[in-house]
Amino acid sequence: MQFSSSARAADENFDYLFKIILIGDSNVGKTCVVRHFTSGVYTEAQQNTIGVDFTVRALEINGKKVKMQVWDTAGQERFRTITQSYYRSAHAAIIAYDLTRRSTFESVPHWIHEIEKYGAANLVIMLIGNKCDMWEKRHVLFEDACTLAEKYGLLAVLETSAKESKNIDEVFVLMARELMARHSLPLYGEGTLGSLPLDSSPVLTAPGPREKSQCTC
Repeated sequence: MQFSSSARAADENFDYLFKIILIGDSNVGKTCVVRHFTSGVYTEAQQNTIGVDFTVRALEINGKKVKMQVWDTAGQERFRTITQSYYRSAHAAIIAYDLTRRSTFESVPHWIHEIEKYGAANLVIMLIGNKCDMWEKRHVLFEDACTLAEKYGLLAVLETSAKESKNIDEVFVLMARELMARHSLPLYGEGTLGSLPLDSSPVLTAPGPREKSQCTC
């Protein structure tokens, strides 16, 4: 399909470009989260990601156009070398675990160490506990996630559900706001925008029946 130069120019007319890598164990729902964010669609059955899948969505935040490139990575060990090569160019990482499977939460420190080893020094990290619609099968307490976030200095913890559209957009908007505040990203060699001061206290949000809705480190 051919696009006119004006269409291409409109697509490139943005103030910020952020690359976010989504990582975590297999079958925690990473692809469902990404697809819901970019298209608003939830599909019950998803094939495992092979290597890395790439998608884009544009947001408008505080009058600025923000282009979010989201890299959905495979969780399987055999793809680890491929996905590690994408860490260095990312501005931020979102680590996902399945709150119905304790083992996926216990893997989070491993993923943090992967980021520390292969990612940029100032890479922003957020933690999401997916499948919060299945609260009756919960095996990870939100308080445990808060404690882990404090220990490793993560930006935020949110519990999400692609199936019920809970906190999906909030994850990426929060990340975009943080990156806008932390980074000066001139495009096409133009002048810098200047860094903004930011209070980076973690925002920790867990929707669900009979649960504490927010805690702050």
